[in-house]
Amino acid sequence: MTGYEAVEIHANGGSLAGANLKDADLENVNLEGACLKGGNLFGATLWDANLKGANLTAANLQYATLENANLQGACLQDANLEGACLQDANLKGSNLTGANLTGANLHRATMPDGSTHP
Repeated sequence: MTGYEAVEIHANGGSLAGANLKDADLENVNLEGACLKGGNLFGATLWDANLKGANLTAANLQYATLENANLQGACLQDANLEGACLQDANLKGSNLTGANLTGANLHRATMPDGSTHP
């Protein structure tokens, strides 16, 4: 996190709703089942993060790095993923209804229907 050393976060279904994690370094973080609804993760590094089943409804993930992240079953409804890197991410079963994916990198990502993006 900006100005802090992020060592390890385990939310285990906990709530970080509305949290300001702009530019945070959350590489390898475990946020499985966490509520990040409306959170600001602009430019955050979530490489290899576990966000399985997380609630990211209306979260700002612009330019975030979610490479190789596990977003299986996550709710990304109305999330802003403009310019985000989702390369090799697992989005199987996730909800992307109303999400802004303009300019997002989805190379080799597993899509909600289980198919692999080229």
